Amino acid sequence: MLEEKKGLSLDVSSCKPLREIVFETIRCAIITGELQPGQRLMEVRLAEEMGVSRTPVRESIRKLELEGLVKMVPRRGAYVTPMSVNDLKEMMEIRRALEELAAELAAMNATAEEIEKLYEANRRFGESALANDEEGIIKNDMDIHDIIYEASGNKKLLAMINSLREQMQRFRAEYVHRIEDKTPLVDQHMEIIKKIENGESALAKAAVSEHIHSTGDDMLQVLYAVKNDKNKNEWAL
Repeated sequence: MLEEKKGLSLDVSSCKPLREIVFETIRCAIITGELQPGQRLMEVRLAEEMGVSRTPVRESIRKLELEGLVKMVPRRGAYVTPMSVNDLKEMMEIRRALEELAAELAAMNATAEEIEKLYEANRRFGESALANDEEGIIKNDMDIHDIIYEASGNKKLLAMINSLREQMQRFRAEYVHRIEDKTPLVDQHMEIIKKIENGESALAKAAVSEHIHSTGDDMLQVLYAVKNDKNKNEWAL
């Protein structure tokens, strides 16, 4: 419950308007799981935690409803939208199609510098995986995929993938937390990188397809595990 949380804090050093800071703070808390699926969002409590009036909190909740991260329940209030297996399946289908294209294009367009960055990012990912550093795992995994997206040279594709990735973040955080052995992902990344380096577009596309398919299966297992977790019985599947 919200009462048990330490509370949300604002980035007071930001130069952005207050309403935007409040929105990004609540949004980030939802994406990272600090505000959990099914949890009620109480305007008064959130405003008190962040030291602001209820107005920017109310506006943020309305914007988050438009993004699908918040659900308004008549006569009950606002709740963090539960995540479902169907949501995950649909997003993974889209992600696989987009990332296949990104890898295919990267194999045609990647520079030597980008290839070097890919190897370095995967090295850091491996170190984080061995140390079970969840924050490092997420960051370095995103770095690897970001480099591939950039190497594709297709800015429209990059924008579409980034939009989808933000929606995937809630799944990603729980996945990284619950999957014990992340080291197989190092080899999967390496296979993709080698195909891109060799300019083998079709094989790079196939390697990414296998990687996303494998990751998607693991994420589904995580969601099913969460369903049976009594401490998180408000997750909807």
